Amino acid sequence: MLFLIRLVINAVALWVTTLLVPGINVSSNSTWSKIGTLLLVAVIFGLVNAFVKPIIQVLGCAFYVLTLGLFALVVNALLFLLTAWLADLFSIPFSISGFWAAFWGAIVMAIVSWLLSLVLPGSSAASSSR
Repeated sequence: MLFLIRLVINAVALWVTTLLVPGINVSSNSTWSKIGTLLLVAVIFGLVNAFVKPIIQVLGCAFYVLTLGLFALVVNALLFLLTAWLADLFSIPFSISGFWAAFWGAIVMAIVSWLLSLVLPGSSAASSSR
């Protein structure tokens, strides 16, 4: 159940990101196709964050310390670009036009998903604050 809640949170955060950040696009025709695309990209985004991000954090630990954590913003942007590349690999109509779109998109995604996790019941942030 927690997986489905996280999936919906990421899909909604991704949708908000496509509305707010120029250069991040979902090019589906119908509403249902767009929802399906957002859910698929949310799955890819979750898998990238679950498997690739910890490896990068371990390997780049010195950069995190040296930059006082600001390197995390670059890593998140690159992981967002990786998500778009994987989506393109599977012919999912999701694209990011460059590093800066990915940079701002990763920030918006993080903020929106954090806010949604605070509001939605059963999500990890909401249950840990009780």
